[in-house]
Amino acid sequence: MLGLIAIGYVLKRMIKNETAFRFLNVFSTRILLTLFVFGNVASKDLEYLLSIKLVFLYVFVIIALSLGLSYLYARRFVGDERWEGALMVLSTYPNTAAMGFPIASLFLDDITPAILYSTTNSLVVLPLTTFIAAHYSSGKASIRESLSKALKFPPTAANLLALSLVLLGVKLPDWIIGPAKSIGWWSIPLLLIYFGSIINLREFRWRHLAEVGLFRSLIPFIFVFLTLRGAGDVYYAVLVEASMPPAIMANVILAHYGLKAEEGIGVTVVLTLIILVMFIAIGTVF
Repeated sequence: MLGLIAIGYVLKRMIKNETAFRFLNVFSTRILLTLFVFGNVASKDLEYLLSIKLVFLYVFVIIALSLGLSYLYARRFVGDERWEGALMVLSTYPNTAAMGFPIASLFLDDITPAILYSTTNSLVVLPLTTFIAAHYSSGKASIRESLSKALKFPPTAANLLALSLVLLGVKLPDWIIGPAKSIGWWSIPLLLIYFGSIINLREFRWRHLAEVGLFRSLIPFIFVFLTLRGAGDVYYAVLVEASMPPAIMANVILAHYGLKAEEGIGVTVVLTLIILVMFIAIGTVF
C-alpha cells in the first residue's frame, strides 16, 4: 500500500500531464471500483448476513461511536465546514481489508470474524460516508439534494443495487460475479498510485492527525478493549478492525466531492504507519 503511494508520488514529479492522472482517477473510481463493489456485495447471501450476530452489532456500535463523537466535536471545535465533512468521513470509514486482514492474522489463525466485520462495515459506511461528503460539499444542502448527489457516485449506487439483490434473494451467476470482482480489484492499486500523485505533505496538519486518530482509532480501540475483552477470536478481530486507520476509499470519496483530499491522504498515510507499528508491537508481545 505505502509502496504504491510512493510510486504515484514519484510519477507525478516525472509526468507533468494532469490529464493522465485525472483519467486514472475517473477510470479506477467510476468503472473499476464500481465493478469491485458490486461483485463483492452481490456475491453474499442472506444466510451470510444473518450469521454475523455479535460482530454485526459491534459494526453498528463503532460506526455510531466514531461518527457521533466526530460530529459533535466538529460542530463545536472545527471552523472549516469542508474539514468538518472530511473529518467525519475519515473517522467513520476504516481500512478493514487491505490493512485489517494482515494485522488480524497476527492474532488469529482463522480471520473469518475479521472478514465478517469488514464486509458488514463496507455495506454500511460506503453509502453513509458518501452522503456525508455530498452534504458537506454542497454547503449542507437539503437532505434530498445531498441524497441525490450521493447516489450519483457510481460505487455507492452499485453497492445499494447489489445489496437489494441480496435482500431479495437474487443469486447472480459466477460468470457475472467472478469477472466483476477480478477486474474491479485493479481499482485498489490504481487508486493508491493516484493518491500518491495528489499527496501534499505541505497540507499536513498535526491537529488533523490527532483528530482523525482520536475518533477513527483510539476511541474505538479503548471501547472494544473495555467491553468485549474475553470474547475469544471475536474480541481480537473486532479490536483490530475497529481501530484501523482511514481506508483509501474514504479518500476516494473526499476527492470525488472536493473535500480536503490532499490533507486527508497525508493524515491517512501517517496514521497508517502509526497503527501498523502499534499492532506489530502488540502482536510481538501477544
